[in-house]
Formats: sequence, C-alpha cells, structure tokens
Amino acid sequence: MSEDEKASEAERGERIAKWLARAGVASRRDAEQLIAQGVVTLNGQKVETPATFVSPGDAVSVSGRLVGAPEATRLFRYHKPDGLVTTHKDPQGRPTVFEKLPAGLPRLVSVGRLDLTSEGLLLLTNDGALARKLELPSNGWLRRYRVRVHGRVNEGALAWLARGITVDGVAYGPIQAGLDSRAGTNAWLTVSLQEGKNREIRRVMQHLELHVTRLIRVAYGPFQLGTLPPGAVEEVNARTMRDQLGVGSAPRIQRGVERTAAPPEPAPTRARPPRARRAGDPHLTPWGAKPRKDG
Repeated sequence: MSEDEKASEAERGERIAKWLARAGVASRRDAEQLIAQGVVTLNGQKVETPATFVSPGDAVSVSGRLVGAPEATRLFRYHKPDGLVTTHKDPQGRPTVFEKLPAGLPRLVSVGRLDLTSEGLLLLTNDGALARKLELPSNGWLRRYRVRVHGRVNEGALAWLARGITVDGVAYGPIQAGLDSRAGTNAWLTVSLQEGKNREIRRVMQHLELHVTRLIRVAYGPFQLGTLPPGAVEEVNARTMRDQLGVGSAPRIQRGVERTAAPPEPAPTRARPPRARRAGDPHLTPWGAKPRKDG
C-alpha cells in the first residue's frame, strides 16, 4: 500500500474486520465470518462487507453487544498446564485456557494453540490481528519444545528430520531434533520447528515408533517460557514489544504487578527435564502461579 493510500485509509477510518480483531473479538478472518453471518452492526446498521470503515466515535456491536474501542496492543506469556483446551468455549465441556486465566485481564486470544495434553509457553494478546501475524510461518520464528518419549530413540532418524518428512500424506517442513537424555526406554528430546501443523510433533514421533508422553513448549520465537510456573501469566513489556514486534505503548502497572519482558533462557543443555519452580526472575511477579511437581 502506497503512502497516499495509507493516508486515504486513515482519513476513512479502519476496516471493521481489523478493528474487531484489534478489539480482541476474534481474528480478522473470524471477524469476516461474523460479518457474513450478519451479526455485526455499525451505528445500528448491519454491516454488509468487511470493507466497511470504522471511525472514532462509531458504535460497533456484535450479536447485540456493544464492543469497546480497541485498547493499546498487549501481549502476555502464559504457562499452559496440561488438561486445558486452547479455545474460548469447548463443545465437549472440557476446561479451557481462558476460563482458568487470573481475573483482571482483558479479553485475550491465543497465538496458535497447544493441544489438551501439551504444556508450556502460550502467547496471549488482546489484538487478534497481531495474533494472526505471529502465527504465520513466514515470520521464520522457531517453536522449541522439550519432548519426553517412550521407545527406542534412533539419533540418525532424528537427524534425518532436518530434511523434512511426509507422514500419512502430510508434508512437514524441516524439524531439528536432538537427544538430551535417556533412561531405559524413556528419553527427553529437544525439538524445534517453524511451521507447527496440528499435532505435528506427536505424529512425526509416532512415525519414528516413539510415543510422546509429555510435550512442553519452551520458546516461541524470541519469547521464552523461562521459570514461569504452570498457570501463571506475565505481560511482555513495552520495550520488548517495540523491539520484537514494532508495536507497543507506555508500560502499564496494574494490581501492583510490574510488566516486564521474559528473562533470556540459558542455552539448552543435556540435563534432566525442567521442573516448575516457585522462585522466578526477581523482576517478574506472576499472576495465578501454582507451582507443581514435575510428573
């Protein structure tokens, strides 16, 4: 888009699908579906197209509920425990990530997902457009995991994954996988990938005759899990938002919690699997921290 086109769009306002995404209602794609369903109104009139523009002072409603104007973009690190689904409402009635978040947070959407039994770092934001952007493989961001498997680990087969692999007709991109430790038929691996297709690690490991018994995401691009205990949430500070994402605003203080960036994680070592610890970075004060013993 040229500078003239950007200036023209700024004068008209913001496209309503993008506006709804920034307001945390849904991703831009889902917002377009809401518009197609006829449940979005602008100043009392049903919105017919995502090309509709919203200007300051306009009233936008979804299914009869007035939507507040988008707040400044915010991003949070969350340590997802196992047993939670990454959705706002589960048809099967299982507990969700968003039901278990501490009180006082804005409405959030996840950046990607972790399945029911997966744990570790999940990024949350109040900006649906940002969530979509951070999910794109074109970012080149590595997702790094600690993976506990049961079976006989073939290190040569793990190294071969760097070439990419096709399993049951699904092509997976290069995967970096290495053996960290082994005890009998159980082993811990470090696995890194960029794409992150649905259940990718579990399916690839099953193809190698390895059963995943635990899967913990420890990094998503530049953001680290660090020592954040299970169930705890910490907001990424404004400086890190600007440096890593080109967005952000002045730092916020809420409920006595200082908003800071995740501490840098030390280089991975061939050590025992990580355990959640009560003592965290001295500059961070987790919300909803519930340390537990490693299983």
